[in-house]
Amino acid sequence: MLPKIGLQQRRARLAVRHRLATPAPSVLAAADAVVALHATDPATVHLSAWARVKGDGVAELENALYEERTLVRMLGMRRTVFVLGHENAALVQAACSADIAKKQRRLLEQHLGTQGHPENVPDPERWLAEVEDATERALKARGSATAQQLAEDEPRLRQQLMMARGKPYEAIANVTSRVLFQLAVDGRIVRGRPRGSWISSQYYWATMADWLPRGMAAWDADAARAELARRWLYAYGPAPIADLRWWTGWTAGQTKKALAAVQPIEVDLDGVPGVVLADDLEPVAEPEPWVSLLPSLDPTSMGWIERDWYLGPHRAPLFDGTGNIGPTVWADGRIVGGWAQRPGGEVVHHFLEDVGAEVERAVEAEANHLAEWLGEVRVTPRMRTPLERRLAQQS
Repeated sequence: MLPKIGLQQRRARLAVRHRLATPAPSVLAAADAVVALHATDPATVHLSAWARVKGDGVAELENALYEERTLVRMLGMRRTVFVLGHENAALVQAACSADIAKKQRRLLEQHLGTQGHPENVPDPERWLAEVEDATERALKARGSATAQQLAEDEPRLRQQLMMARGKPYEAIANVTSRVLFQLAVDGRIVRGRPRGSWISSQYYWATMADWLPRGMAAWDADAARAELARRWLYAYGPAPIADLRWWTGWTAGQTKKALAAVQPIEVDLDGVPGVVLADDLEPVAEPEPWVSLLPSLDPTSMGWIERDWYLGPHRAPLFDGTGNIGPTVWADGRIVGGWAQRPGGEVVHHFLEDVGAEVERAVEAEANHLAEWLGEVRVTPRMRTPLERRLAQQS
C-alpha cells in the first residue's frame, strides 16, 4: 500500500515552503523557496516578493536584481520569463533554456530562409551567427542598450520577415526581437534595468559577461534536470508527475529520466498517484492561520497543472482564456477569492466562498496593507481575468 499524504498536509507544505505563512528573510530566499518567481508581468515579481518578505519590497528587490545581482531575470521553463537566484538560474539554463534555444534557432533560420522580406536570406545559419556576434559586440561596447539602439549599431537587425504570407492576418516584422530572444535564451545577453518604473515591461539589455562577470555554473543537461526536479519536488511536492512535466516543459522522456535519477517515492494523494522525495515523508507541522493576496501568475498559483486541491470550483472567474491565473485571495492553503486595484488606488477583494468573519477581517487588513504599500503606483495585470476586470471597474 502506498503512503498517503492528504489535502491538509499538502496545504501545510505549500504555506510553509512557499513562505506564505511565515515571511522569508530576503527576496533571494523568497525566490529560492518557490525555485523561481514568475516575471512575464513585471509587477508580479514585486508583488510576489512583497507577499513573502513583507519588507520594503521594491528597493530590496531592485537591489538584488540590479546592484548586488544575486537575482537574474531570464527566460526558462515553458518559454516564460522568471527571476531566479544564480544557482537555480544555472540549473534552468541547462535543464530547460538550452532546449528552447535549439528549437527557436532552427525555427528562426527556417523563417529567414523561406519568409524573408522583401527577399529571403541566402545562408540563414551563417547570417544569424554573424548578426548575433555583431549584436553582442555592439552591446558590450555600449554597456547597456535598448533594442532600438542595437538596431542602429547593427542594421541587419532590421531584416524583415513576412509571416503567414497570403493569409488575412499576414504581417511584416523585423527580426530584432527574435535575435535578442535567441541571444538571451542562449545565455549570452540578459535583461537589465527597466526603462521606466518597476511596472515597466521594457528593459535595457546587457551582455551576460558584463552583468555577471563570474558567470553561472555549467551543468550537464541530465544532471541539471535531475537537480531541478529534486528542488521542484521539495518546493511543490508531493505532486503528480504530470505537474512536474508541465511546470518544466520537459518531454515525457526527459521527465522520466530526471525522476529515475532522483528516485522519489510513490504516494497516494487522496486517490491521485503522486511522488515525493524519499527523505521528505515526515509531515510538516501545520502553521498558524494565514491569508495572502497573491498577484496574477504568482508561482504558487501557477505551480501545478492539476489545481483542484487548492483552487476548488473557482477556475472560471480567476483564469483568462489561455490558462493564466489572475490575482487571488488565499486562506490556509486554498484560493478563496480574487482581488484588484481600482484607479483610485483602493485594493478591493471578493470572496468566492464563505470564509468566516475572522478570515474576512484578516483579508481586509491585508488589502489595506497592500494599498498602503503600493501608494501612487497603479497595477493592472497584463493578463486580465473576469473577476479582476469586474472588481477593477466597480465603483
